[in-house]
Amino acid sequence: MNAQQHKRNRLMPWFIGLAIILVAVIFVGYQMQASNCGISSGLSLIVLAIMPAVYLVLMYMTLTSQE
Repeated sequence: MNAQQHKRNRLMPWFIGLAIILVAVIFVGYQMQASNCGISSGLSLIVLAIMPAVYLVLMYMTLTSQE
């Protein structure tokens, strides 16, 4: 084997996922605002903040638990 193995960053998929989720949240938030969506503020909070945050936390925990 190679004596100097290149160690990859375990959190790189998390950073990529974070960027994709942020772009998606911004896009959906803009579409909701531009179309004057009649969705309640509680439901929009769940869609734009809580669900992506839970997904990112679970993905972070999965990636950091790997060796």
